[in-house]
Amino acid sequence: MRKNVIRTFLWAALCVFLPGCTGLFFYPQQKHVLTPADLGLNYESIYFESADKTLLHAWLLKAQGAPRGTVVFLHGNAENVSTHIASVYWLPQYGYHVFMLDYRGYGRSAGRAEINGIHEDAAAAIRYVRERSELQVLPVVLYGQSLGGAVALYAAADPVNKSGLAGVIAESAFSGYREIVKEKLASTWLTVLLQYPLALLFEDSFSAAGFVAEIYPLPVLFIHGTNDKIVSASHSSVLYRAAKEPKELWLIPGGGHIGAGGFREYRRRLVEFLGSITHL
Repeated sequence: MRKNVIRTFLWAALCVFLPGCTGLFFYPQQKHVLTPADLGLNYESIYFESADKTLLHAWLLKAQGAPRGTVVFLHGNAENVSTHIASVYWLPQYGYHVFMLDYRGYGRSAGRAEINGIHEDAAAAIRYVRERSELQVLPVVLYGQSLGGAVALYAAADPVNKSGLAGVIAESAFSGYREIVKEKLASTWLTVLLQYPLALLFEDSFSAAGFVAEIYPLPVLFIHGTNDKIVSASHSSVLYRAAKEPKELWLIPGGGHIGAGGFREYRRRLVEFLGSITHL
């Protein structure tokens, strides 16, 4: 009884100090502010179902010229695909399809964002790409940013998803849900004393540090800006040490959160990395 009272109090405190409990991770936006057409891209708007029948929405940016592979892109915890397209709109010109998923509760996808569901949605996106006739013959690479990086690493470690993948890229990913919760709670005096008890209330079974080694033998690339104020670059260092070869860690000097696509040099390196693992 006493344990239940304490747990209830902690949850209540969390809801007071953090927006909507799950708001620490999820800030979905339904309205699209930009479309691939605005950028002159050839694309398709796609609806498909997650395992629990939740209707999901995605954009498929079409590769220019002979396709070399498909990049399944998993965005961060805020807004929707229309505001994250800046990270990947340039990939089609190098011959890569980009399948951009909006998790449940984001953009035009149905449902409400929650941790279990978004991991199911990532698996559904991989499954869709594998089953679509013109895509199933191409190598598939997962590319996740921030929250999407953690989701991508979990998906790549699952044997069901791993089969047929060429590799995974995690940019600005955090190493654990509880770890990032503790860091965020410690950033304000209102919650600093609650960081440890409240962090224990968060689901941690999806945390990447515990299973990133299981991605082997797939190649995994970690990217992080050294000036990331949202997720410290130390998280990618932790993940890199826990992963098995083949693996790479790119630390971008002075780079911020999910900013690799804004650097011409890192775009070039990303294309080279994709070419090395897709072999096309």
